Amino acid sequence: MKRLMILGALCTAIPAIYAQSSLRVNQMGYLCNDFKSAVYVGDMDPENIIFEIVSPERGKFELDSVADAPAWAPFKHAARIYFSSVTTPGEYVISARRLPDGAVMDVAKLYIGNDAYSRLAIHEMPLNYLRQQRCGYNPVHDAECHQHDGFLVLSGDDDGKHYDVRGGWHDASDYLQYLPTSANTVYQLLFAYKKNPDVWADNYDAAGKNGSNGVPDILDEARWGLEWMCRMNPEDNVYLNQIADDRDHRYAGVPQKDSVDYGRGPGAGRPVYPVSGEPYGLMKNKNRSTGEASSVAKFASAFALGSKLFQNSDPDFAKDLASRAEKAYAYAKAHPGASQTAPCVSPYFYEEDNWVDDVELAGAQLSRLLNKPVYEKEAAEYGAQEPCTPWMGADTARHYQWYPFVNLGHALLAESSSPEISTPFKKYLKDGVERVAKRGESNAFRYGVPFIWCSNNLAVAFVTQAMLYRELTGDNTYIEAETAARDWLFGVNPWGQTMIILPDGMVESSPVDPHSAMVDLVVNRRPGRDWLVGGIVDGPVYTGIFNSLWGVHLRHDDRFAHAQGPVAVYHDDYSDYSTNEPTMDGTASLTFMLSRLIK
Repeated sequence: MKRLMILGALCTAIPAIYAQSSLRVNQMGYLCNDFKSAVYVGDMDPENIIFEIVSPERGKFELDSVADAPAWAPFKHAARIYFSSVTTPGEYVISARRLPDGAVMDVAKLYIGNDAYSRLAIHEMPLNYLRQQRCGYNPVHDAECHQHDGFLVLSGDDDGKHYDVRGGWHDASDYLQYLPTSANTVYQLLFAYKKNPDVWADNYDAAGKNGSNGVPDILDEARWGLEWMCRMNPEDNVYLNQIADDRDHRYAGVPQKDSVDYGRGPGAGRPVYPVSGEPYGLMKNKNRSTGEASSVAKFASAFALGSKLFQNSDPDFAKDLASRAEKAYAYAKAHPGASQTAPCVSPYFYEEDNWVDDVELAGAQLSRLLNKPVYEKEAAEYGAQEPCTPWMGADTARHYQWYPFVNLGHALLAESSSPEISTPFKKYLKDGVERVAKRGESNAFRYGVPFIWCSNNLAVAFVTQAMLYRELTGDNTYIEAETAARDWLFGVNPWGQTMIILPDGMVESSPVDPHSAMVDLVVNRRPGRDWLVGGIVDGPVYTGIFNSLWGVHLRHDDRFAHAQGPVAVYHDDYSDYSTNEPTMDGTASLTFMLSRLIK
């Protein structure tokens, strides 16, 4: 790596801030003791550029270094700008001046302070998005939807049987509901609360309406999901996996007016698919299920952690959850394999292939709930079968092939009081982080995540695992990779765009046209986009993926055309569902990362 000279001349007047063209900074800001870096991308060789960091109040600060970095097409050059030694809180400007005349090419404003995230309560924003996703009763619309769900399909003699499965969340910007992503959403919310219990507000009631109820909002949201999961487990050994299918996409509008006809009349009820260990689908397209454990173990882990956290506030609910968790864990062990979601008209579905990670997490969580060491031992045996989540370090994967994207079972076992268990699992966490970090060395952004569909969810998963590993071990080896992935989500990427939908004016560039029917609506006299605040969009995909998907296109000129490369694309455009659609589970996974940044 070529080291570049930092040319010192004191900065003269800094022009007004304008949209970034070549400098990429974390638009939320940097904590005082963060590993701090920015990225330059452009057509000019950075050897011919003076980079400076200036405080309007305190003058120029010394950068730590500037390092030439691999170019990111379509940009010809790139450099990484390091300034961890700048720890004084305040507003700053990074400038790029060309040689020999010193003319300003670009400037980017940034903020340093331990309140970089807490000053705007960004950790609460994912809950805003999830309330908007609620099914059954939706507090945003103050209306009920999908009140006739649902009737069983692909269940042999039970076809047509009705189960009351109202509730839960819509999966993304359509109205399908999936147990795998919903259970992961519940667990992520509970995990974030357990790890950071003191940072959560109580501004909404259990129904998601304004007004406190004595319960942190994150637990209200998790309980909304847990109660729906109980309905998806209506009897012993009956586990349901999915509500509706891709016929849903025939309708785009507010959920209470959903008029799709699944054979019983418009809006008259939606099909409910059971967890299945064999390939299935109602029409031509089928999944590749091999067993039931992946889904049923997700029931077990969410129920177990929910039971632990509701023991004091609602002991009857906690007792029921504990009973369900233990039964689901036993069922999952007896039915190994992965149960995938069901395609219908289109060939797309969640292609989950792994399952031992789910049983591992269920066993580890149950061992903590019930104080049964045998469950921890079993969990360790399952975990050893998949030491590293397979997407980590890989160049590609199928859609949700390795899910959940972060193995929190590894984190629980790495905390074990038994060194025989904790030692290998700390190494497993390290190995996954190291693989992603190593892959990121090939580009200027130090970004090692493959550009598959929902790549941003993988980025959050990586940051989560890196944080947990670092905090468990004190090993800071991968701190640059960890913060680079976090910075990526907040604008240090080729497009200079935050990947989380944020309120107008909070950052320089946030998704304005995400793929959701809400975007074009006015709800309760507010722009519909407001209700999407806190959601994380799918993120960039390989150009080949974008070009191969059904129906994906752009409805307006691409404001990021200058940054689209031969490898990956991202479009802030409603009609690009592959890169700009917010997702429920990805958004929920933000809660741990963001709450950990609250100082």
